[in-house]
Amino acid sequence: MEKYGKILVYVMPIFLILIIIEKLYGHYKGENTSPNMDSVSSVSSGMVNSVKDVLGISVTLVSYDWMVSKIALFHLEANTLTYVIGFIVIDFYGYWSHRLSHQINFLWNKHAIHHSSEEFDLACALRQTVSSFVNLFTFLLIPAALIGVPAKVIAITIPIHLFLQFWYHTKHIKKIGFLEKILVSPSHHRVHHAINPEYMDKNHSQIFIFWDKLFGTFQEELESVPPVFGITRPAQTWNPIRINFQHLWLLITDAWRAEKWQDKFTIWFKPTGWRPENFEIKYPVKKITDVYNFEKYGAIYSKKLMYWSIFQAAITLLLITYMYNSIAIIGLPNVFIYGAFIFLSVYSYTELMDARKISMLWECIRFLFGIGLIFYFGDWFSINQLFPFATYLIAAYLILSLVVTLYFNNNNFEKELLSVTTP
Repeated sequence: MEKYGKILVYVMPIFLILIIIEKLYGHYKGENTSPNMDSVSSVSSGMVNSVKDVLGISVTLVSYDWMVSKIALFHLEANTLTYVIGFIVIDFYGYWSHRLSHQINFLWNKHAIHHSSEEFDLACALRQTVSSFVNLFTFLLIPAALIGVPAKVIAITIPIHLFLQFWYHTKHIKKIGFLEKILVSPSHHRVHHAINPEYMDKNHSQIFIFWDKLFGTFQEELESVPPVFGITRPAQTWNPIRINFQHLWLLITDAWRAEKWQDKFTIWFKPTGWRPENFEIKYPVKKITDVYNFEKYGAIYSKKLMYWSIFQAAITLLLITYMYNSIAIIGLPNVFIYGAFIFLSVYSYTELMDARKISMLWECIRFLFGIGLIFYFGDWFSINQLFPFATYLIAAYLILSLVVTLYFNNNNFEKELLSVTTP
């Protein structure tokens, strides 16, 4: 927990700087089409995902440690060769877990968040799941366990493998020459994120593109077919926590409504998007049928609300940075209480981004929770040990956030939408 948090303290600013550089370059080239609200939503998704991972809020049914202890034929040392082997095995694991997440209905829920942005930029790479509480795919690491790759190697290699998937989420890099034949490139991954019929469910590889070529899921980006991004059942929200559970809620309601007991059971394991017969007519959900002719979500939004949302995301990022850097000081179980506050914060300000009236209720809950924590602990999770008077600043921020949320709600949002912006 503490070590991973420390790593993220250094990694998060790098990702943020690269996102800003991409934005500035897009403005310079006249090719920046991503709404700032979309980027805020993506960064917010990355924040709650990182909190979940640091706190270890997930269960592994069969651990890699256990597999190594039971089935290893050899006992390898942690050296350069084992790290290379471990990396290749993890990439194989990544290909199949990724592919299955696209092909099985209940598994799609944990992956839909990553595809939910209707843009394709570095920020959307941060849209990662918080809805995956059980790791089902450890068995895919059996090849590494058989030859005895140490658990330490796997533990170190997995986050490196994840971070290396960040760079290719961009429209600004076209082709990378002969490396296109070896590595996953931005061109390959644009195909993967596209909802064009020609591109659907292609290019599942994460680092090495040869897995797709080997298992028949490769598709070149075609000049005649510009990729259109998103999901065919659009999220229609900036709230990453809502997005994380939208598909699951649809499955639950469809299973409840299904008249046949067979459908109630098999819906979970059917191909992604499957619904019982006639449900698209009886219980319709919005679906994109013409990928070249649909209205993107949030194309019109308040400039004031946009700036406030950026401010909220920045403050939340600072609070998370303190959390990751001070896990030992905060201690258990208080770090989980801190994590709950971060989740509540993101939920509250992204509800406001969606111009939902209920955002006022969530902000009131957040305010009472935050102020209650300050009174209970006497400061903000021992922050005064490092930054004198910081607790007063946090209290002032909570009051400001409550007042501003009240302002937007009292203006009924519609008045604010008169000030329209495009990035």
